[in-house]
Amino acid sequence: MSKIVDANKKIEKAVVGGYKKIEDTVVGGYQKVEDKFVDTFLKKDDETVEEAKARLQKEQKMREQEKLNK
Repeated sequence: MSKIVDANKKIEKAVVGGYKKIEDTVVGGYQKVEDKFVDTFLKKDDETVEEAKARLQKEQKMREQEKLNK
């Protein structure tokens, strides 16, 4: 039984490791696209991408709050 458990743990590590690599790649790629979109279309003159994202999040929260208040 110990050999089966050891084999399953090795498989588990390989599968989880592979999943994490894919996840990191996908999330990293999405963040690059998101940053470029914000930089190109949503950023105001002297804002950084991070400042623009923070402003957009704040504006979204305000819109959601207004929607709840109606």
